[in-house]
Amino acid sequence: MKITQGLIYIVLLIGAAPLFAEPGYIIRSSDLMDEPYRDATPLLELEKGVPVDIIKRKGGWLQIESAGKSGWVRMSKIRKGKAATQSAAGSEATGILDLASGRAGTGNVVSATGVRGLSEEQLKEAAFDAYQIKKLESFAISEQKAIRFAQQEKLVTRKLDFIPAAAE
Repeated sequence: MKITQGLIYIVLLIGAAPLFAEPGYIIRSSDLMDEPYRDATPLLELEKGVPVDIIKRKGGWLQIESAGKSGWVRMSKIRKGKAATQSAAGSEATGILDLASGRAGTGNVVSATGVRGLSEEQLKEAAFDAYQIKKLESFAISEQKAIRFAQQEKLVTRKLDFIPAAAE
């Protein structure tokens, strides 16, 4: 009897996984892959703007569900939330946050952009944490509020030149 109940719980948990998914959308056309590797088999092509459900993260990949299929897409090709509700400041912050470690087909960390103080092992074991992302997003403010704050605190505007792109 206990084995049957345990099996029922497992089936219910697996079926409930999409309930815990976070909404997102494709920002650049991308292939939905069967595994989180560049050399994995493409399942279908997802066009820009297609809504997806983000299930989990593994390295620089997100497991998603879209068009009735489940698979993996590079994290840099997806934004969390709904396309129409993204504010300019929010999407810029999200873009910065989405810089993360990538993994090649071998499973080794091949790059770490903007990451300090983390070991290779910590990068390999990194996992998506929706709560922390929502907490970070809660700190976003409008441009008008930022300007008012800067004026109240007598902050001085400084213009900085963009860093020139590296020659390819």
